Amino acid sequence: MKVSIITATYNSSATIEHCIQSVIGQDYPEIEYIIVDGGSTDETISVIKDWQKRDSRIQWVSEKDKGIYDALNKGVTMATGDVIGFVHSDDFLADPSTISKLMLKFKTGDIDGVYGNLQYVDQTNPDKVIRAWKSQPFRSNLLQHGWMPAHPTLFLKKEVYEKHGEFNLNFKIAADYDFMLRVLQDHSLSFSYLPQVITKMRMGGASNGSLKNIMNKSREDYKVMKTNGLTFPMWGLLAKNLSKLPQFFFK
Repeated sequence: MKVSIITATYNSSATIEHCIQSVIGQDYPEIEYIIVDGGSTDETISVIKDWQKRDSRIQWVSEKDKGIYDALNKGVTMATGDVIGFVHSDDFLADPSTISKLMLKFKTGDIDGVYGNLQYVDQTNPDKVIRAWKSQPFRSNLLQHGWMPAHPTLFLKKEVYEKHGEFNLNFKIAADYDFMLRVLQDHSLSFSYLPQVITKMRMGGASNGSLKNIMNKSREDYKVMKTNGLTFPMWGLLAKNLSKLPQFFFK
């Protein structure tokens, strides 16, 4: 099985090389690596070109877009793998065997999606863990309580994207949550939890970089919950936010 890994970038020269190294350094051979750049004006493109010379599995495009979710939609359209996953430009895969372990789950069961744990790390010292998002085995009733897997750890078969469509660009911060609710509420699909860290994310992204971003994220999350038919969206939003607090203490 081939896996397509997609990275969206924009002026990411400070972190993109570490991101690329974590993907290209995987011990799983059947990887298609797609980088979708939003028209960077820094050294991002130079770094990508340099790495493409070293590894032909890398393909890339650079053009103006409507934000990260537009870039991810483009990447999904370009993907030819059996399984699709994302590694954002500020993020990196936890270890060189991460993809092998994920793909083993797909190969040994009738599984449509696999997810795992995520660690938020310090921007300048990625060995320093700030927050640990430990997930759990999937149960559909958890969705009513605001639960979801960490989106950067979620790998899905390409057929899931063909069935459920693209990220909704009307959501600027929570389109990933909207997409996951559409997918995870599909009872014809099956999901498996891999209890290990899949992705490490640098703190300071679009949804957690400031109090304003957090408030905007909460407003969008509430709208997403209502749109996707959660019974008590206000309770779900409260539970979703409160569930994050232990992640700062149990690392």
